[in-house]
Amino acid sequence: MWGKDIGIDLGTATVLIFIRDKGVVLREPSVVAMDQNSGKILAVGDDAKQMLGRTPGNVTAVRPLKDGVIADYTMTEVMLRLFIRKVTAGIERIMRHRVMICVPSGATDVERRAVLEAVLEVGAKEAYLIEEPMSAAIGAGLDIAEPRGNLIVDIGGGTTDVAVISLGGIVVSESLRVGGDKFDEAITRYVRKQFNLAIGEQTAEELKMRIGTCFPSAGEELFMDIRGRDLIHGLPRQITITSSDVSKAIEESIGTIINGIRRVLELTPPELAADIIDRGVILTGGGALLRGLPQLVTQQTEIETIVADSPMECVALGTGKALQTLDKFRETGTVLSAFRRGGRRR
Repeated sequence: MWGKDIGIDLGTATVLIFIRDKGVVLREPSVVAMDQNSGKILAVGDDAKQMLGRTPGNVTAVRPLKDGVIADYTMTEVMLRLFIRKVTAGIERIMRHRVMICVPSGATDVERRAVLEAVLEVGAKEAYLIEEPMSAAIGAGLDIAEPRGNLIVDIGGGTTDVAVISLGGIVVSESLRVGGDKFDEAITRYVRKQFNLAIGEQTAEELKMRIGTCFPSAGEELFMDIRGRDLIHGLPRQITITSSDVSKAIEESIGTIINGIRRVLELTPPELAADIIDRGVILTGGGALLRGLPQLVTQQTEIETIVADSPMECVALGTGKALQTLDKFRETGTVLSAFRRGGRRR
């Protein structure tokens, strides 16, 4: 009765928490730093991310989620508990809340169950699951209940979900294990191969965010100085990277996403395909902010492509909206599973 409605976008790179009547109240990296000797948690979120690649031997900074699902259950539970503690105060911390959390559309039953159990362990009264593309569509303001096709492409840190939605359900979908993390890895490999320079994860991410592009003609050439370790001499070195370099580095990963969109379109029923031509492709997630991506998808599919408002928050906003009209979404099957504390399913 006194608990809150909380929506969680449990992303590979970032966790967002939505609270009813407050909006998105937390956006922090999915990173946990721990002292291996004592087992003590030193930091989570922004503070822990600053430690990536900079920790001494006894401290590890890890990402407990990989490819959109839980890779380290214990660390995920700790991270969620501390994040929920950050956004609640006083008596709210001992209350049982109703929580909606999202999973990739391609997650297995075991992976879905692990997410539910993690949410229940951190004190949720009720836990519900919703698929990421469905939540993204709701958060983007689309009317998913009407009998018209909507094509959503949600590009997160670990996965990209492509789905055609109509009548409150997913008609065709594909979940790709490609996202922002793969872009970072590709940039790191490219710099190592082309310039004999080893760079860290955070440097690669900064390159992607500041000068990254996948459609070189989308704007002027950008430049950025980066520092790393020379692989030949072993000494620190600085070089200049261009946006064209980043485009070449992530070309293969972007191609995988484009091919995924094409495959979903090929399987889409003709009537819904006609709707998509009228409505276009909607991009959500942090990857949607990559320069030139809408133009490239438009060029490759010949369908107008737009980026949703506040693309990084769409999934979190969608979980909150789904909780507000939970009965309607359960009737249409939008909410996949629901568990009460104590293990009783309904």
